[in-house]
Order: sequence, then structure tokens, then C-alpha cells
Amino acid sequence: MEKVERLISIIMILLKKDIVTTKEFAQLFNVSKRTILRDMETLSLSNIPIYSIHGIHGGYGIMDEYKVDKRLLSNSDLENILTALGGLGQILISEEVEVTIKKIEAMVSPLSPKGSIQLSFYDWEGRSEILQTLKICQESISKRKLVSFDYIDKNGTATNRIVEPYQLHFSEMSWYLKGFCLHRQGYRTFKLSRIDHLLMEEITFNPRVDSLGQEHEASYQSESVSIKALISPSIKDQFIERYGRKSIENYSSDYLLATILVPQNTNGFQFLASLGTNLEVVEPKAYVEEFRNYLNKMVAIYNENPN
Repeated sequence: MEKVERLISIIMILLKKDIVTTKEFAQLFNVSKRTILRDMETLSLSNIPIYSIHGIHGGYGIMDEYKVDKRLLSNSDLENILTALGGLGQILISEEVEVTIKKIEAMVSPLSPKGSIQLSFYDWEGRSEILQTLKICQESISKRKLVSFDYIDKNGTATNRIVEPYQLHFSEMSWYLKGFCLHRQGYRTFKLSRIDHLLMEEITFNPRVDSLGQEHEASYQSESVSIKALISPSIKDQFIERYGRKSIENYSSDYLLATILVPQNTNGFQFLASLGTNLEVVEPKAYVEEFRNYLNKMVAIYNENPN
């Protein structure tokens, strides 16, 4: 364990416990007592209010005043943070997330009830494969270094890009990188699953003044269209979760009427088609026709290749 990591661990342990002996620290980190003494001196010189108690029950502690941060967050608050981080850990499993979780766990009272909320996400194999891409993007953003990669857009066109990376964004099931593309001279959003041969360059960049204000230009979202659809009560819960209760109204004994916004592209068609016979789009007529053509193309594939 590096010295910096050991010092951080010492602080987190002292935030949780009242007094810890030199021997306990030495055994925990597998170092000498002299090393622990030097660590305590380093923390004191860094204005961390460490104090020592001599005697048989002696050891090291940290001033209660330094623990005031814990009073700003109750055990309930900390548990909620752990719940959120636990869910994040399933989406993006990284050493940074694990370390953060352990730090906050050290601040939670052992008497606090745990496990009141549990988050679960699909444990997709592809999500672990994309982890290396995420790590490179994170490091590049932190170090303000350019990234280069091959990118295949939704139409299958391959291009090489050099980008100033600014932000990673997770939406529903996918990760996106937002940045300024030097080739296109504009802000763009790239889906990580379409990125290949990603490299962090040695060239650094100065963040553009308007980088945070360009989120709408780099948005991965396309234009949406409002549609009306008759839906089966069996998928009512899916619409409530996605669009809210106000999106649904009674229509007949067999159907509900849903008014929703969907992407005006194949992504919208794919979502609607996934609902099968539980949904019928009724308005607007132009969208109904486009959706019908999309479905006919799907059927044609199987008509042309009968088994």
C-alpha cells in the first residue's frame, strides 16, 4: 500500500473509532510502529488534528471537532449515498467507486439499519467489456488530454476522430462521451459502444470557455414527436415508469390511451415494436404510416428467408 493510501485509510479509521493503538495500525498495514509514528507526524503537519493518549489504554485519535462533517450528514443520509453508489457500482464497477463506498461505510454507525433499499441493473457482459474505454475516457478528462479513436455511426460509416473529452454521460442503458471534435470543429456526443481503438494522446488541451454551455449541441438525443397509442393494461406499469401517470387515460374496457414523446427515428420505432401486440399507434397519421413501413420491412425479412 502506498503511503498516501495508508494516510487516507488512517484518517477514515480514526473518523470511525475513538482510539486506535500504534500496534493495531502497524498490524493492519503490515508496517513497523516507527512507520506509523512517522505517518502521525505527517498528518499533524498537514493540519489534521491527531492527538495521542499515553498509557496502557493509549493510542491515537482525531479531534471531535474534525468529525463535524459527519453531523452535516445523518446516518440516513449516508445510507442513501451508499445506496446510490451501490447502484452506480453495478453500472460502472471501478476501483474509485469501491474506495468511495468503503470511505462512506466507515462513517456510518454500525447500529444503523442497512439494506432498506437495493438497486439492481442488468449484469450484461458487454458492460464489463466497455470498462477499459470508460477508464481511458475518465483519465483523459481528468488530465485534459486529447483522445483519438475510430468511430462507426448509426449508418455504419467509419471515421477517425480526435476529441477534447469533457464529460461521460450514462442514459438508460448506454454510456456516451461528450466533447469537442477537432475534425468537425464542433461539440459532439459519441456512443462508447461505437468507439474502437481508443487512445489517450500525450497532447493536452485547455478547456473551452463555452464547453459547459454546449451540452445541448452535444446531446445524443434526437428530435421527438408526440404520439397517441392504444395500449393494453398489461403494459400500463411500463408507461407509468417511463412517462408518468398523466400520460395515460381511460379509453375502453380493453385499452388505455397513452400520449407520449418518442424519438423521431428508428430508436422510437424499435421501442414501440418491442411492445408487440400490446400497442397500436393511432396518431399522428404520418407517424403511423412511417411505423407501418418499418414493421413491413421487418416482416419482409422473414418472408424472404422462410425456414
